[in-house]
Amino acid sequence: MQLEIRPDPAEVGRARRWARARLAGSAIAADEPLAETLILIVSELVTNAVVHTGCPAVLRLCLPQAAAGEATVRLEVTDGSTRAPVPRWADGDDTGGRGLALVDGLADRWGWSREGAGKRIWCELDRRDATRQAAAGRPAGGTAMYGACEGLAYEAV
Repeated sequence: MQLEIRPDPAEVGRARRWARARLAGSAIAADEPLAETLILIVSELVTNAVVHTGCPAVLRLCLPQAAAGEATVRLEVTDGSTRAPVPRWADGDDTGGRGLALVDGLADRWGWSREGAGKRIWCELDRRDATRQAAAGRPAGGTAMYGACEGLAYEAV
């Protein structure tokens, strides 16, 4: 499933709403921590696409079907810019520059590749069962929101 995105910052909210609607009928409950993590990453990657490239983009989601236990969610944003994504390091009161750091801290894997005349940025989040989560010292039902993201303030709307 995919959503075409115009190069307009207002599209970020539309992308979040679209992703939340896609969760219905998937194996991921809307109130599950993994769902909130997914929506936050959608927000960050779509924001990067519309703000930093000025090009239309396409958001793709691959969600597990209902009743899936352990599964992987894949999120991709393709845009028409050939510029590589460059992580920035925000200082103190900076209002931007944390997007890729959040993706790096929240996703189990992420990367990018050239795609035709542009690029594709992707990430994957693993949904693990409660037993494996507890053994790994992570909360059940979603990816950990610690480590690289500690001390960062964000809001998933």
